[in-house]
Amino acid sequence: MEYYLAVDIGGTAIKYGLIDNEGIFFERHEIDTEAHLGGEAILDKIYQLVKKYINVIEIKGIAISSAGMIDPVKGEILYSGPQIPNYAGIQFKSLLEEKFHIPCEIENDVNCAGLAESISGASKGSKLSFCLTIGTGIGGCLIQNNKIFHGSSYSACEVGYIPLPGGAFQDIASTTALVKLVTELTGDKSSEWNGHRIFLEAKEGNALCRSAISKIVENLTVGIASICYIVNPEIVVLGGGIMAQEDYLRPEIEISLKNLLVSNIAEKTKIAFAHHKNDAGMLGAYYHFRSKH
Repeated sequence: MEYYLAVDIGGTAIKYGLIDNEGIFFERHEIDTEAHLGGEAILDKIYQLVKKYINVIEIKGIAISSAGMIDPVKGEILYSGPQIPNYAGIQFKSLLEEKFHIPCEIENDVNCAGLAESISGASKGSKLSFCLTIGTGIGGCLIQNNKIFHGSSYSACEVGYIPLPGGAFQDIASTTALVKLVTELTGDKSSEWNGHRIFLEAKEGNALCRSAISKIVENLTVGIASICYIVNPEIVVLGGGIMAQEDYLRPEIEISLKNLLVSNIAEKTKIAFAHHKNDAGMLGAYYHFRSKH
């Protein structure tokens, strides 16, 4: 049996684990990213993870999923938001390979999530799928025949930045936007609102929470409809923590989308909710690694 170290670097947490050559997790763990410490500190955390494993088991490869725009050929961070200072320019692939003499590959986290869903998740068997992750921001990726569409400069499908009436897509349709809207509607800035609490209170009949969710769904489906008109995917996969509320969200999303799309596209576009959830980044990083080795 061969083992691979899979790592998913997010703004809040770094998830990592061992995956065997059949794509099955042997173990999973999580540590704080401490993103405010910057890119070099994150790189050092990855060094420590690799050292932890190579002392006890033979690692055949290091597969990394990360936030930010990434050149998957050079294995370098091209661009990152202010959440992770001094992250752009870090060359994970060359640095890790030189230090440990183990093959390494890195890919954008949303691309990894979409790849995982396409190969063994919610969009398995589709020829053209679009994956959206809705959380602090909104990320997107296009998968054709189990291959990631990167665009000319490895920046395709950065849909969170799309300007829409009211602001950028991720500023008006993310979980962050939902929490901000509920805080404004309730006037309750002292309470700790989060997605879990908002949906809990909405299910219990809180009219303001229900109204806020409907508004975010309206904004979200405007973005999804725009993507469908341009890309015409077979399936749109929705991921991110908020999408765990499938029972509540699916009817609202489907009704809103039906009103925004012409019948031919609406009838032939499937909406699915992500299957792999928290494992998607790590699993997609592993699939990306294996596609190159």
